[in-house]
Amino acid sequence: MKRNLLVVTCLIFAFVIQAQTTEVKKNDIKLNFSGYLKNDYFWDTRQTVSAREGHFLLFPAPVDNDPDGKDINATPNFNFLSIQSRVRVDITGARALNADISGKLEADFFGQLNPNINLLRLRLAYINMNWGKTELRFGQDWIPMFITDCFPGTVSFNTGAPIQPFGRNPQIKVTQKFGKFKLIGILSSQRDYASRGDAGATGTYLRNSGAPEFTLQLHYKSVNKDAGTEFVTGIGASYKTIKPQIETGTGYKADATVGGMNGIAFLKYQANKFTVKIEGIYGENIADVLSIGGFLVSDSTNMIKGFVEYSPIKTMSFWTDIHTNGKNWQFGVFAGYTQNMGATKDMFSSKAPIYGFGTNIADLYRVSPRVIYNINKLRFALELEYTVANYGSTYDAKGKPITLTEANNFRTLFAVYYFF
Repeated sequence: MKRNLLVVTCLIFAFVIQAQTTEVKKNDIKLNFSGYLKNDYFWDTRQTVSAREGHFLLFPAPVDNDPDGKDINATPNFNFLSIQSRVRVDITGARALNADISGKLEADFFGQLNPNINLLRLRLAYINMNWGKTELRFGQDWIPMFITDCFPGTVSFNTGAPIQPFGRNPQIKVTQKFGKFKLIGILSSQRDYASRGDAGATGTYLRNSGAPEFTLQLHYKSVNKDAGTEFVTGIGASYKTIKPQIETGTGYKADATVGGMNGIAFLKYQANKFTVKIEGIYGENIADVLSIGGFLVSDSTNMIKGFVEYSPIKTMSFWTDIHTNGKNWQFGVFAGYTQNMGATKDMFSSKAPIYGFGTNIADLYRVSPRVIYNINKLRFALELEYTVANYGSTYDAKGKPITLTEANNFRTLFAVYYFF
């Protein structure tokens, strides 16, 4: 056995040496540094549910009346922040295994939580291997439901969340090109953007399931450089399973899981003077991508041992973004809607727990017009963001919020960028 292991080790070592000697060309490694400085100045008409001292706005806080019937959350507030400023380094020039090797490392000062705001935070960190028609990528990149060829061009850092799914997570991604088509397969885990359960937001639930999230997408892209047009469209689906707990409250080993199927369809048309983007999203238990929803307890199979079953909450979203393509002046508007469609099964009881994000919101819509002025490396941007959320005080049998009260917020955002 030891002799066989030694032979195999020697063969692997010989193969690596041979691959290096047959491909050894002097690598011309190039580092390209870029990024921007950004300063955001914003004012809200009420308290909000947001991250990093209000910078990443999600939705208005619910109505909270005091004994006199006055809404405590109807208190305006403002903030000035520079934490979105970021730096990026693109690495090119290497070759290995007959592939062009490149990498990207990107960070900002957004921090992971409010206590470490202003501290450096990893955004992207991946290695890309390109064989021409086939690409293989390892590392932290945008979540599969965030299409980098088709996403809202808002001034706000929320980029349309919670209507547009948002996040970056570790993954393995393979892309196969067929002319103007791309077939993409992704295995992804969770890190900074994670599922939510009894222990809060953590990637442990997905890891304990024993399997990563799997995504399959088909993209089509056609570019006419002479006419200055671009057309992009595609569809995608993914499936993930999480295990909310490995031990019940009474000390027994728990094996119950909750699965979730997600789907997207998107389209982008860029003409000489304007660009139109639209996207539709369907998701089950997609709180991990900052969308409303999650899962609930749908049955109790053994009350003594604490065994339960779960059911995912369904979410539907739709958004559109239209803007002009002027060199100096650009005008645009984002509009979107998202709805809690309830769980796939009935709740076990009215007191059964519901886990997720914004699970007490029945639906939400947003309209945000913007104007941008670019001059050399400098940009001035103004955006008005109006968001309305309908909160429920109770739930129906499917865990969908009912008996609704509207909460709305109007944000005025002014931003100044310097690109480098």
